Amino acid sequence: MNICFLMYPWEEIDAANDTSLALIHECVKRNHGVALCTPANLTIRNSVTNAFCTVINRMEKVPASLKSFYKQANIREEMLPLAGFDVIFMRANPPLDPIMLNFLDSVKDDVFIINSLQGLREANNKLYTAAFGDSHSNIIPATHVSKNKEYLVRQVKESKADKMILKPLNGFGGSGVILIERSAMNNIKSLLDFYVTNVDGSSNYVILQEYIEGADKGDVRILLLNGEPIGAMRRIPGSEDHRSNVSAGGSVARHTLTKQERSLCKQIGPKLVKDGLYFVGIDVIGGKLVEVNVMSP
Repeated sequence: MNICFLMYPWEEIDAANDTSLALIHECVKRNHGVALCTPANLTIRNSVTNAFCTVINRMEKVPASLKSFYKQANIREEMLPLAGFDVIFMRANPPLDPIMLNFLDSVKDDVFIINSLQGLREANNKLYTAAFGDSHSNIIPATHVSKNKEYLVRQVKESKADKMILKPLNGFGGSGVILIERSAMNNIKSLLDFYVTNVDGSSNYVILQEYIEGADKGDVRILLLNGEPIGAMRRIPGSEDHRSNVSAGGSVARHTLTKQERSLCKQIGPKLVKDGLYFVGIDVIGGKLVEVNVMSP
């Protein structure tokens, strides 16, 4: 097959721990044709959607390690029609670029896109996770999404817990995720001013979420393919940070799914498939669904 990874530039890949590179490496090992393009390099030429691609030339012997593969890969730049690929694999970092999806709309009937464009539109931010509370309220932590600072302050004051999590609606990689404590209300008001209000007077939505006991020990990232779990890892926070994201200094360890985690996957799997979300990463703490990652799990 010919596979196009829609992601960040080749030269920005961190060969030490880049999951997109791991997928590319495996595709090359299986003798698939592989190319990369960035959303900024999508182009319409004579009514045909093209992309300025970084193409990885086929290798007689593919190095076993990611670092060696990245160093030895022979690449070339070429403008290619998107309809010429069998698969487009979405690996771009959030937030989702709606113009990029408009480009992809022109080839969605000719190319298998992971994940589906409709699914990406529905689930590109953290509001999608909150939607599971409608019918599965027991599997997500208490969650508030708002830009009303008075409302958010009131929720902190009325919370039975001493701690809560505050994060931007469109963040990724642990960026902007902070732990707040009810005992420091003055700090909370200042933080909300910073997170919600922009310099130009506009405002941002934020998420205020129940702090789950045991979160200090990390979370579990579960990968689901077509609604079924195919693997999991425990992400452990660094010594000086509450976040477990690898990009924030966390580490990873093998993890075997618990009965509760398998039950969670069984509950949410059918909706993921129905929404065209074929390859998804979910973050779980204490058996509760914290986030659904559909852009670059």
